[in-house]
Amino acid sequence: MKIPLPTVAAVCGLFLVVDPVLAQTWTQTGAPSNHWFSVASSADGTKMVAVASGDGIYTSTNSGMTWAQTSAPTNQFWSSAASSADGNKLVAVAQSGVIYTSTNSGDTWISNNVPSENWSSVASSADGSKLVAVAPFDSSQNGNSPSQIYTSTNSGTTWMQQTNGIQQTNVVPFGWYSVTSSADGTKLVAVGIWSSSHSPIYVSTDSGVTWTQAGTPPGIWQTVAPLQVVGSSADGTRLIVAFPGDSRDGPLPIYISTNSGATWTQTSAPSNNWFSVASSADGSKLAAASITPFSVPGSIYTSTNSGATWTSNNVSGMWMSVALSADGNKLVVATGHGDAGPIYTSYSMSSPLLEITSSSSNLALSWLVPSTNFVLQQSADLTSWTDMTDTPTLNLTNLQNEVVLSPTNGSGFYRLKTP
Repeated sequence: MKIPLPTVAAVCGLFLVVDPVLAQTWTQTGAPSNHWFSVASSADGTKMVAVASGDGIYTSTNSGMTWAQTSAPTNQFWSSAASSADGNKLVAVAQSGVIYTSTNSGDTWISNNVPSENWSSVASSADGSKLVAVAPFDSSQNGNSPSQIYTSTNSGTTWMQQTNGIQQTNVVPFGWYSVTSSADGTKLVAVGIWSSSHSPIYVSTDSGVTWTQAGTPPGIWQTVAPLQVVGSSADGTRLIVAFPGDSRDGPLPIYISTNSGATWTQTSAPSNNWFSVASSADGSKLAAASITPFSVPGSIYTSTNSGATWTSNNVSGMWMSVALSADGNKLVVATGHGDAGPIYTSYSMSSPLLEITSSSSNLALSWLVPSTNFVLQQSADLTSWTDMTDTPTLNLTNLQNEVVLSPTNGSGFYRLKTP
């Protein structure tokens, strides 16, 4: 399509579009067999971090091919990890009450001065400056009172307890179990251990300063609902929530929301004991991993259409954690519930969509951060193509690469191409 600048028009990348089932071929990485609790990934999927209960923190800089144990303590019950978009800023929390951060991809770690909580989950903004951490109960009260939500706006240097009355209401769950963040860190979603007939899902649109009770997924709260896990798109509007289940409830469904948790829709994913979920930046690709009681291996399901349909990846294990790259093409899963297990990765090739929007008096070309390198090219006649020298800027609100085009009297074609 020819684009007379600065006229706004739709642009598509001119390349072969491959749309395979997400993540069918799995590779066992060089990570040691361990009791892995959590794994996180940079936006392009090249840098990864994984935490193991009682055996420290490991990182990979080559998409999980090889792993190295970091200098973080090995005597902590690490429970959750998060990464900035570039993989440089990392944060890890432990059930034993500590939070550690790194600003150099895990080469060195700093212990943060935070209250000793039984931390269960942590999330990070794309730039790594805004963090949020939750715990299921207040360890200082011997587990007899709900824990608070803590946030940081300076990469974990200092933390603030977020009360704002939500812990005093009679609809708040008995502590918090899982938390997720939008790319800019303004939208947060915290879910907890159910303790009433109301939804234990709370959302914040101001980086945790105030919280609002979200909508209730239908058909789930009539029973004793268990812990929940939650994932988010980059803008925080598309959410996925799942339930590990227990002996009282049995396997449970997966729900999605397209309006930041106001309403929920049950997906076609089979009921299971879901233990971890993940979302691509645009919310189109989803992954869910399960474990089952009595050390029976669970399964991994993926969706490439925002949860409308799901595909079993035909792999079994006691899957503790799953993470996706921003484009959803790179997937990493960690095992380790019960017996020690490995870390697996998978890659599926699909091409990014090249979009064009108006930006003041200019035009902006943008595409989701790819897990495979793509080069932006231009042409005047669709015959001769040249690489553009403009360096893309990463938009930390939606995890898209952007190139701004100045108005000219000419026209041109643009595409993304693998080198």
